[in-house]
Amino acid sequence: MDSPHTDFDEKARIRAVYQEWHGGKELAPYAWHRPEVMEQEAARCRVAGALLATTVGHDLARLRIADVGCGSGGFLRQLISWGAHPANLIGTEYQEDRLVQARTATARDVRWHLGDLDILDDGCLDLAVANTVFSSILDEQMRRQLAADMWRVLKSGAWCMVFDFRYNNPSNRNVRRVSRPQVRDYWPAASASRYQTLLLAPPVARRLSRAPRLASDLLATFVPPLRSHFIYMAQKP
Repeated sequence: MDSPHTDFDEKARIRAVYQEWHGGKELAPYAWHRPEVMEQEAARCRVAGALLATTVGHDLARLRIADVGCGSGGFLRQLISWGAHPANLIGTEYQEDRLVQARTATARDVRWHLGDLDILDDGCLDLAVANTVFSSILDEQMRRQLAADMWRVLKSGAWCMVFDFRYNNPSNRNVRRVSRPQVRDYWPAASASRYQTLLLAPPVARRLSRAPRLASDLLATFVPPLRSHFIYMAQKP
């Protein structure tokens, strides 16, 4: 097992990577106004919304939800627009500047925490969410610890929802894919789970950004290996 010092080093590495990227040229291909980025965000919302409706149900107002690695709070704001009650939401994050952005842009009653899930009691949540968090963690022991913490804070019968990369990015050594066997190992749902691939791989989507949208839709629909991401939902026994 890795030592606490190794865990500290991995968190420091993650912070340094994101501070280097913040506002840099590396983020230009992911700018919000790019057509392919807007379309992929819409596609992610469609899939995530449909999965939530068939698992936790249509009424999000009654649910206690944590977004792990919440960034600037975008997904929490999406949940609020779908009916989640701000006072039932918590966002955790390692980057203090991202939490400042989140507080500024999000409903006042949302709770924010700089750090891990250690502030939450066992079995207190109905849903735990992590969006492109685990692919940013290269240390396997830290991955497993975070996954175990997400499982720990869920009630019996509650759900975790993970959105992440299916493939490695050869141009970015600071991320590593999360495989389907890994997610089943991290969150071992007895029977109730959902796994859905989505989103045309960004390099392909960027090449097709000036083409009719139908071209991207057809590739994403009929060529599953070109889907670069997944959403996995697992129900805690």
